[in-house]
Amino acid sequence: MKTIRVQYFALLREERGLAEETVATAAATAAELYDELRVRHGFTLPRERLRAAVNEEFAPWTAGLKEGDALVFLPPVAGG
Repeated sequence: MKTIRVQYFALLREERGLAEETVATAAATAAELYDELRVRHGFTLPRERLRAAVNEEFAPWTAGLKEGDALVFLPPVAGG
């Protein structure tokens, strides 16, 4: 298990009810962690609609996670 700090924006923040949380996980990648959190929190956005950033840099979903990483899930931007 490792501890990851996760930040949520827009719809994900609304659905979670938090802007940030620290999670203990065995997930090896950003994709595995999102899938885990999607089930746990009932997120409605499929992973394909999001981008991931690990330690403030955009990362592929296959990016490995290590203890203490900061992960941000970025939903599509809405606006007009």
